[in-house]
Amino acid sequence: MIARINGTLLHKSVDHVVVDAHGIGYRIFVPLTTYYELPEEGSAVVLNIHTSVKQDGIHLFGFHADREKQIFQLMLSVNGIGPRLAMNILSGIAAEELIRAVSQGDLGMLVRIPGVGKKMAERMIVELKDKVGKLQSDGGDGGLAPIPDEDEQMTEDALSALMNLGYKRNAARTAIDAIRETMGEAATIDRVLKEALKILAG
Repeated sequence: MIARINGTLLHKSVDHVVVDAHGIGYRIFVPLTTYYELPEEGSAVVLNIHTSVKQDGIHLFGFHADREKQIFQLMLSVNGIGPRLAMNILSGIAAEELIRAVSQGDLGMLVRIPGVGKKMAERMIVELKDKVGKLQSDGGDGGLAPIPDEDEQMTEDALSALMNLGYKRNAARTAIDAIRETMGEAATIDRVLKEALKILAG
């Protein structure tokens, strides 16, 4: 099983990358949190890898931080959560916020994650509460980072992703603000990015 890849970043997009390692190009699915940490194409990159082997092939899922990989693998232990949904969850909420939401039984925060309904959120709390408790105790600094303002964090995340794609900060911010105003509470990071890309590409 592949557990780590060290190579050259050939291509990056908001859901996957291609990394050349010793002449072989690996397609690796990544969450948005890892995407934000990627260097420019052509640069060296190191990713922690989870290898998923199924009848339809072998799929690689990559993470900037090993802790995020651990949380991803914990989610796979929940009945009904496969690799793709686990990636979507990590793209919709920061790893430490997810740990906090599960440990505190915060159903409201979990159901705001794209792809997670009430039943799935309840299942996550029941099946993961003890496990994430161990992750918290192993956190190293004895506590979790404070949660930034949710709306501002979404804006900053979308802005970072668009700037990584080569768009200028002011143009990206203007597009994001317009979309957030139109969508209101229905805005999610994925929807904001998709609509912003349409505006900026036009």
